[in-house]
Amino acid sequence: MTHAPAGETLMLREAREAPVVVARLIDDNTALCRELGARLRAAPPPFAVTCARGSSDNAATYVKYLLETRLGLVTASVGPSVSSVYAGRPRVHGALFLAVSQSGRSPDILHLSEAARAEGAVTVALVNDAASPLADICETVMPLRAGPERSVAATKSFIAALAAELQLYAHWQGDADLLRTVERLPEDLETALARDWSAALPVLAQAKNLFVVGRGVGFAAAQEAALKLKETCGLHAEALSAAELLHGPMTLAGPDFPVLVLSQDDPSREGLAALTARLVDRGVPVIVAGPAAGRGVIALDAVAAADPVAAPIALIQSFYPLVDAVARARGRDPDNPPHLRKVTETV
Repeated sequence: MTHAPAGETLMLREAREAPVVVARLIDDNTALCRELGARLRAAPPPFAVTCARGSSDNAATYVKYLLETRLGLVTASVGPSVSSVYAGRPRVHGALFLAVSQSGRSPDILHLSEAARAEGAVTVALVNDAASPLADICETVMPLRAGPERSVAATKSFIAALAAELQLYAHWQGDADLLRTVERLPEDLETALARDWSAALPVLAQAKNLFVVGRGVGFAAAQEAALKLKETCGLHAEALSAAELLHGPMTLAGPDFPVLVLSQDDPSREGLAALTARLVDRGVPVIVAGPAAGRGVIALDAVAAADPVAAPIALIQSFYPLVDAVARARGRDPDNPPHLRKVTETV
């Protein structure tokens, strides 16, 4: 167990930069999103493919559910090793290929992106380092504009990736209401930062195992929360959709196996609320952020986004200060998790 830092961590400081990062991204990427959106309307892709690792792969989950629930566009996450290890060439001609990366330097991501472009996909890099090899490979580069991120645990770049995906989708659809929701994101993120989620600290600080539950677009936030709890807190946390929790893993939840639920006000709300009630009846400690909170849970105050698809972005913004506090309470330094480094170059 590492020694918790005395002052403010880099992770927390960088998480607090997210509202400014997103405001900059929205302003600087508007013309790019408008142009790419027009191209996608003129030649709709038959399907979409995402390529990512780690937090970036969690961000890819967000765009998967966004495109599938709003457009009915089948969106698949392709394992980068298909190209880098197995020398496969996925048949992605005409597809929208989204490579999401903070560094843009992981060899497996580069291999698959290169193969996708050679096969005739519309390749788009959502990357924080616009001078990276990934930016050179992909046809269109959408910079995340998060600036340097020194903490091993990504925060502001993850939020920027979600915002970039939502902005692109809003321009692609020409959805005026959703574009206004995007414009409001920096304000919502500032509000989310001010939310006090410390009520969850006693449970999470003592937990040995945890389920983090979300559904639809919110599943991306659940995946990211679980990853951060693992890498910064040394807490075994598993992200599950509410439906998957009922298929077997439900048997593990109990008085010593809490559940964190992240919810948004969309058709998944009713099912999540029913799940939390069932867990409470079994004596499971349940923490709920968002509208699925009910009797007997630890309710966390969440920002009510203008459109439910924006809610997970605000939820994860509120979560980052909490996970920083949990790491400290467990005697760990969230900036320097053991055995990890900032850029992981997988093949």
